[in-house]
Amino acid sequence: MGEHNITLNESSSERDNKITPNFNLSQIHGIGSNDIQNEAEQLLKQGVQAKENKGLFTVKTASSWIEQAKNRPTPKMLFGEFWFEGEICILFADTNLGKSILAVQIGNSISKGEPIRGFKQETEKQQILYFDFELSDKQFENRYSNNFKEHYIFDDNFKRVEINPDAVIPESQLFENYLNHSLELSIIETGAKVLIIDNLTYLKNETEKAKDALPLMKHLKALKSKYNLSILALAHTPKRDLSKPITRNDLQGSKMLMNFCDSSFSIGESHSDKNLRYLKQIKQRNTEQIYDAENVCVCQIDKPLNFLLFEFVNYGKEYEHLKQHTEKDKENLIVKVNELRQQGRSFREIGGELGISHMKVSRILKECNTL
Repeated sequence: MGEHNITLNESSSERDNKITPNFNLSQIHGIGSNDIQNEAEQLLKQGVQAKENKGLFTVKTASSWIEQAKNRPTPKMLFGEFWFEGEICILFADTNLGKSILAVQIGNSISKGEPIRGFKQETEKQQILYFDFELSDKQFENRYSNNFKEHYIFDDNFKRVEINPDAVIPESQLFENYLNHSLELSIIETGAKVLIIDNLTYLKNETEKAKDALPLMKHLKALKSKYNLSILALAHTPKRDLSKPITRNDLQGSKMLMNFCDSSFSIGESHSDKNLRYLKQIKQRNTEQIYDAENVCVCQIDKPLNFLLFEFVNYGKEYEHLKQHTEKDKENLIVKVNELRQQGRSFREIGGELGISHMKVSRILKECNTL
């Protein structure tokens, strides 16, 4: 009876401690203190974001933007200063100047993690999707073989994609919509983060019209953001005055396409040598403009064995490849080629110094009978 009286006389707190020592209500429900704290922080973050969002705009202090940017990786070069990770980059040029040749070469470089000579590459080897709407498989084979023999061996990271002629488009979908759906499906199922699209015409039939270019660029930007992509898109230029420097106005649908892309560069044709091409930056965000009219990157198209490619020659000024050479200019070039050959210089060394291809050096020497 006395023991019973003692129990009745205990305080409620003492009884609670005897029944459930170290009692924690959150643990009964499987929720720890860290979970509660994380939930509170998430709610606070959402509240802050709600205050920052003003319709189309997000308003933050400059310091807040910098703190946010610190958590993002620094973009790495995919093809020198011309194309960085996370960019939609447009490569444009007139027909038959080698856009596809250079694009495959860039894709091959990324898939193997091996830089192209003369151009930096900061990323490790990775998978790429090359959407080829230009060449048949036989034409592709011809470019990357020695007369259909001794084929070049691509890395398995290089995935080439072309239209399936037997595919059936659902009746409820337009061709362009189904094409975009198939493109996204390819991204999801391969996990590739680098896309090369050859060329934009197949995604939109009339990219020269602003009303058609805008939805196209919005679609590409949405894919880039959704899947953290880097996209190189090839585009044509209408016929242009080859005596004038290349500008952003030379791109079909230039205003809209230029506004929505992150970077752009172009291939120019050299009047001094039909085998020479020059690369010129047109727009850039992650670097200063390095390859402008005063410093274009000069290359020649060559096929050493079984791989058609752009071979770096030197740097030059754009006007050197635009001007019409006089007979006096040609005579001076012949004299210089012969002088350098007499010094024991190779064709490639002569071409690199004079800004012409080694094939033109060979032609000049052959015509002079000084080979």
